[in-house]
Amino acid sequence: MRTSSTYAPVPQHSEKKRESAANCLRRENCFQMSSESEAAHFSNTPDANSTAEESHTAVGGEDMQLVKEAVRSLPSPAVKDLMSIGVCMRCIFRLLGVHGHVYSWSFPSSTEMRAMLGEPTCPEEHIVVSSLKGGEDKKNSSSYEDLEVEPETCSICLGILQFIYYDAKGLMVKKGTAISLALSISEQIKKEGHQLDSFSLEVSIPTVIQENEHIVHLYMKRKYRSELWFEERFSKCISTKEVLKFAMTNSLEKLLDVKSGPSSCRIRLTYAQTKPSSTVPSSVERGEGCKRRKTGNALGESSSNGLEDHESSECIIFPEDKVNDPCHLVFLCYRTPIYLGGRYLKFSRNVSQTRWMIDDERMGEASVEEIIGGYILPVCHGDSYKFHAAGREDIDVRMLGSGRPFLVEIQNARHVPSEALVKEIEININNLNTQLVLVKNLKMVANEGWTLIHEGEAEKQKQYCALVWISRPLENQDLQSIASLKDLQILQKTPVRVLHRRSPLEREKIIHWMKIETIAESSQYFLLHLCTQAGTYIKEFVHGDLGRTHPSIGSILGCRAEILQLDVTDVKMDCFLAE
Repeated sequence: MRTSSTYAPVPQHSEKKRESAANCLRRENCFQMSSESEAAHFSNTPDANSTAEESHTAVGGEDMQLVKEAVRSLPSPAVKDLMSIGVCMRCIFRLLGVHGHVYSWSFPSSTEMRAMLGEPTCPEEHIVVSSLKGGEDKKNSSSYEDLEVEPETCSICLGILQFIYYDAKGLMVKKGTAISLALSISEQIKKEGHQLDSFSLEVSIPTVIQENEHIVHLYMKRKYRSELWFEERFSKCISTKEVLKFAMTNSLEKLLDVKSGPSSCRIRLTYAQTKPSSTVPSSVERGEGCKRRKTGNALGESSSNGLEDHESSECIIFPEDKVNDPCHLVFLCYRTPIYLGGRYLKFSRNVSQTRWMIDDERMGEASVEEIIGGYILPVCHGDSYKFHAAGREDIDVRMLGSGRPFLVEIQNARHVPSEALVKEIEININNLNTQLVLVKNLKMVANEGWTLIHEGEAEKQKQYCALVWISRPLENQDLQSIASLKDLQILQKTPVRVLHRRSPLEREKIIHWMKIETIAESSQYFLLHLCTQAGTYIKEFVHGDLGRTHPSIGSILGCRAEILQLDVTDVKMDCFLAE
């Protein structure tokens, strides 16, 4: 699909010069390829995965014609100049503002490319052999056969846009096209068992590539800024990262049969230099009179090596040696954490909330974390899990009533459970033979579940039932005095039993209400029901903790008091309640 382009005449140029420049630009519209032709190319194959790579290993038919037009529309001297310093064709295309699907194609062979360049689009221009190499000014004309059309490794992108890289084993891999690399990635994603409904592509490349590009851009600007095509072309320059993401995203969408966009599933390509490069410098050799300037490295303005845009081209010199080491590529497909939330009940006084080890010895027979998280993790095919709860109870304290809110965070889940599967997980956990833990209202939640958990920790109220013994018989007046206390403020120092792991602080807490339930045929034992502010130490409130909590049940009743058993009967929070 082609659209016409017009260019305003420049009066100060001769008619012949204008006509020649117009010929350099007249085919620019061939770069704006529609995605429909490429999509049709795939739709005609019976199996995209098995034939996609074959369909892109060679340029043929319409694609070949479009590449020819793209090459011939470019300023021939600039193309040859860039090739002479080891710049790959994809970098040449992007530097000269070529847009479209051309970056996904295989490029012609050296012979075919020479044939295309054999008809200069600007006949009056001479063939350029760049003075960038070693600072030598080679004035003799070079034939097209002397030019290395596709270098082993591009002196700008270090092989990234040639799809050459070192793998995890240190072996050099030459894919040649985006579809070939995308095929390897898609096969690995499927092998790892990732379930995708969309994806986002992340790319990280070495900073030296931007420095290499800046050096070349400065040279080209000084040499060709007077040409009519220069501003038009270089103003449309595309970055290495953008070209790579464009080419890879289109190919991955077809192979994975999902769309790209904002997604919890990330495909990340991380390129890194195998070793510091001395062949294409991150800083350049400077001749006499070169000025330095500490600025940013915006393209065409200034670079991190301190070169100013108006310096002479003699100051910018590439070393004789060519870059011959591609980047090291690490591929990673991962999903941001998913969360399953609900409430748990704990019926045993020998089960901790999280795994508890002392001197390599397990405390308790199990943990809530392992029972719930250990069952959910394999269902989601994740790497690991984290267990989060709204507060915690001691190992010898049961969690009853409506249960305690919790979240299970699954790292890199390859399978996201459906609503039906989540319900099945809940049923299976509750049917475990141990009957130590029960789960209620389990469901998938977004990141806001995390916020609810932490907000509730500070604001929630908790209800308890404690079995208490006192050193004297319980009297009716005791029941009335306890029940009359509302919003009682107490002061608690950090309990002796946790001083080894908690800071020694004083905390003000509120006991909202209390009531005593007597036990038949027992005058010194009773059940104490109470509702308190979050973070209150209940055991210490009963016995006083050697006077570190005041007032306490013992000080209020004027006798010794001890707590024998404790249950949490309610955690007053709005999250994960039955709908």
